[in-house]
Amino acid sequence: MIGAFLSRAGQMLLVIFGISVLVFSIFFATPGADPTARIAGRGASPQVVARIRAEYGFDRALPIQYVRMMEKLFVTRDLTSYVDHGEPVVPEVMGAAPVTLSLVLWAAFFWVGGSLLIGVASAVLRDSWIDRILMVLGVIGLSMPVFWLGEVVNLFTQSRWHDTWMFSWVPSLGYVPFSQNPWGWAKALFLPSLTLASSFIGLYARVLRAELLGAMGEDSIRTARAKGAGPVRVWLWHGLRLSWLSYVSLFGLDFAQLLGGGALLTEVVFALPGVGRLTYQGLATLDLPLIMATVMYSAIFVVVANALIDGIYTLLDPRIAGGRNAR
Repeated sequence: MIGAFLSRAGQMLLVIFGISVLVFSIFFATPGADPTARIAGRGASPQVVARIRAEYGFDRALPIQYVRMMEKLFVTRDLTSYVDHGEPVVPEVMGAAPVTLSLVLWAAFFWVGGSLLIGVASAVLRDSWIDRILMVLGVIGLSMPVFWLGEVVNLFTQSRWHDTWMFSWVPSLGYVPFSQNPWGWAKALFLPSLTLASSFIGLYARVLRAELLGAMGEDSIRTARAKGAGPVRVWLWHGLRLSWLSYVSLFGLDFAQLLGGGALLTEVVFALPGVGRLTYQGLATLDLPLIMATVMYSAIFVVVANALIDGIYTLLDPRIAGGRNAR
């Protein structure tokens, strides 16, 4: 048990190390990627350029620059932006994380609830006209780009129909902290999270429908029916219990990547100051410290999520653990 845990922890550290080296290399080892010119500005004198190279350590070997950046990012946590001079990037990421977490939690609530309702209904009513309509709606939701849908939502709720009774409750674009106004926080995140969840509802509903229909042929389902279990118990207890693995796998990875900045387009469209929007700003200005901080934040979430999914797999299906031990 301890050996497996240490092995998994070692793999996680190697993945995080590899990602950090890759991101650093893209912005430093690539020819012409020296950030000195961006910091110094156009028309800077050679003396200013030399002073900046010495001040930021750009005149040292790349391995030393990498170690210094990682030390400032993870140990001293005083890594500063190359664009906003002297502005620490770690507090920026930590301040943006609650915004992204709030958005993703709301979105997960919508897409899990919606996909369960649609997926189960489609499986129970398979091949009926209701099943076909639900699956078509799922494909439509899956096909709509989130930035386009977000702009359409803003067009109606912030412009054309904002003063009508239907959307007069919609606040201006932006974010309201939960500690400041819980009701304002909920209203500010309702439409962005519903927009973000729209594509996931269709995908998860189709996956759940396929898994449920496949589970209906299992011996345990036939045994439950032979023992007198009703349709509700067969579908909602036995069926869902046999269909969780693919669903949980998708959820864990999607939740982690959205927390790590995958909700970038939603945050930009709805002016939410989350991690995704920070990443967008860093890429727009080629601000390596900010990009490094957001990418490492994302990588840690995804890697940890993978480890948690393995543990959840074992809880949902003990046969997985048994198969690993047998090998």
